[in-house]
Amino acid sequence: MKTPKHSLRKIVSFLNNRDEEGGFWLPNIQRHFVWSEDQICRLFDSILREYPISTLLIWKTKSQIRHRKFIDNYHGHLKLTDFYVPDNTDKKCLVLDGQQRLQSLFIGLCGSHEGRELYLDILSGELTAPDDMKYRFRFLHASQASFPWIKFKDIVFSKQNPRALARTLIGAAERPLTQNESEKIDEHVSIIFKTFHADDGIAYQELDSTENQQLYSEDDVVEIFIRANSGGTRLGKSDLLFSLLSSTWDEADKEMDLLLEELNSQGFSFTRDFVLKTCLTLLDQGAQYEVAKFRKPTVRVDIEKRWDDITKAIKDVYDFVRGKTFIRGDKAMPSYLVLIPLVYLRYRYPAAWKNAKNVATYLIRSLLTGAFSGTPDRLIDDCVKVINETEQFDLGRIFEVIRSQGRSLELTTDKFWQMGYGSDTIHLLFNLWYRDFHYTPAYDGNFPQVDHIFPQSALRKVKQINLETGKSVMKYREAERNQLANCMLLTQQENGAGGKGEALPEYWFADKSDEYLDMHLIPKDRELWAMDSFEDFIVERQKLIQSKFGYLLVDIDGR
Repeated sequence: MKTPKHSLRKIVSFLNNRDEEGGFWLPNIQRHFVWSEDQICRLFDSILREYPISTLLIWKTKSQIRHRKFIDNYHGHLKLTDFYVPDNTDKKCLVLDGQQRLQSLFIGLCGSHEGRELYLDILSGELTAPDDMKYRFRFLHASQASFPWIKFKDIVFSKQNPRALARTLIGAAERPLTQNESEKIDEHVSIIFKTFHADDGIAYQELDSTENQQLYSEDDVVEIFIRANSGGTRLGKSDLLFSLLSSTWDEADKEMDLLLEELNSQGFSFTRDFVLKTCLTLLDQGAQYEVAKFRKPTVRVDIEKRWDDITKAIKDVYDFVRGKTFIRGDKAMPSYLVLIPLVYLRYRYPAAWKNAKNVATYLIRSLLTGAFSGTPDRLIDDCVKVINETEQFDLGRIFEVIRSQGRSLELTTDKFWQMGYGSDTIHLLFNLWYRDFHYTPAYDGNFPQVDHIFPQSALRKVKQINLETGKSVMKYREAERNQLANCMLLTQQENGAGGKGEALPEYWFADKSDEYLDMHLIPKDRELWAMDSFEDFIVERQKLIQSKFGYLLVDIDGR
């Protein structure tokens, strides 16, 4: 196995360039670029400090492998499918290990990050806390950059020799420089020339099958890729398993991106991890991630063959969540894994899914209590077992399974009362509260909204005297204004123009029916609706709420 070495400037010239050793490209088994701006800047800082860059791993091949270009101008909304190049039998070098480093170099030296280019503070060079960085790098728009910030690529790719370039930078300074500053610029330009031009600062191990395609098969390369990357902290097991799927299904990444884009278009954060775990569960392979499962050709073939049915089941459950619950997005979905048993029911028993009862109760109560927190693989498998035994959604049996694993479906009283305006779980609680509330899709303009009963603006105006300072201060702090007992659910129409707005409860509830008051758990004593009765109102409404949700609540000691 060869281990060539090159300068960083030379290695960057290989990227996306067929004229240089066939060019360096990314195989479809590679994941997305995930490094942050800070990580990119730290890489360049490390290079100038002459820290070693670990060896890359390259596969040189003529095989017709699906591959893509490195990204030059990075934006968070980019789709990898836009960077694929036509399959060919030309010689090419596919990067198996080192994508994040090479991609960072390419963005910094040949492109941009969110429309901004990489700049160096040419006068930096001292260790600074808390970042522990010596050389200050930053992505900036040209309009934001003034001396001593210099566009880094202009230094690296300058045709001037180091001394002449240093003189140019010194002459272009917007103010007179001290002798020490001029010497620092001269020193830094020399370091940049050394680390990016003169030194062979990066090496790569080369798997070469251009002359003998049987030397390394595609399966061999996937195994090498997994072993090379399995020790990394940022590369998750789902990425590694997806590489196995991608090796036999060329459209895997495209189809996955399309599915996730659709699922996440309304504020959710479904992941590849969720989809792959769901696939394993639907194919009766169990929810736990094991590389051996994806090594089975039948599993990979079945995922591709059944992809349309799998995604239809996922989307149907997603539509249920969006249309029949008050879960609007990621913040109200503490664990996406709670959905997998529902997707299984929809996939295996579509008629039972159509007629299932208490699905919302299962979903909301499990989320509210964190029943699927941690690592719930065994719980998912046991729920699936119950579904197969009954061929329906038996809520009682499902809850028995959850409790049998030591997972609680009850809330402590203290945790319950911590829910309030703006909290993630208040949406889930209101779904259990307003069982008969008319939930219509958001595009019908009637999606429910959480509102304050006693308006915040009115409560902020209530003052009291601070006995220590003698000053007039706000009586009701944020926690008191936003507490659960001061929140209710309104339709968008009720909370919109001409609706409740800043109306005090004594006016808003004046013409409301007993049915309306009962639905919202409003004390019927009208004297409690007055502004000066806020605290008494809260006490009485807490009693009504406690009565309604007592079945969910346990004391700290579990009683």
